[in-house]
Amino acid sequence: MAGRKQFDVDEALRRAMHVFWRWGYSEASIDRLTEGTGLGRSSLYGTFGDKSALFRKSLERYAQTYHPLYEQALSGPHANPSAVVAAYLTVTLNRIADPAVPDGCLLTMSAAQFPALDVDGQVMVRAMIDGLRARLGQALLAAGAGEREAAELALCAVATNKSLAVLSRAGFSSEDLATVASAAVRNCGDSHS
Repeated sequence: MAGRKQFDVDEALRRAMHVFWRWGYSEASIDRLTEGTGLGRSSLYGTFGDKSALFRKSLERYAQTYHPLYEQALSGPHANPSAVVAAYLTVTLNRIADPAVPDGCLLTMSAAQFPALDVDGQVMVRAMIDGLRARLGQALLAAGAGEREAAELALCAVATNKSLAVLSRAGFSSEDLATVASAAVRNCGDSHS
């Protein structure tokens, strides 16, 4: 039938997300995107628009896949702020350990290449990071942290999350990553005592 897509759009988007995740926006060339998705240029452009639009759709797909896991982990109840940070970083470590996805984190990779993104991409990346930070702050308040402490711990937990993603891309072992996460959780306990 003329005009009907002969491929799975959702699967093509998942594959594009992996290309951006692995290579980052700057190195995710159209050739890499066509190879990674199995689509020709005309199908890629016709379905998703330009590279920037495809990147934003990939980032949305990433958020739809992983942010519910963070939401579930943060929904509590948690005994204390350390437990909130532990739950958040456990989701991070589990994602990093998944052999079916690239190392690191698409959001972290995108933040690292922030200047290469168009304004819409920059706004989206920052909003996603700010959203995670705000949700962490809410969970920390619910677990007994004061306002200032919750704000500080949320920022530190997001920074630790991003650090874990970078270290995983550099080949650090899962044991090393778990050590970083454990130290962050211990530091949260120290600040709350």
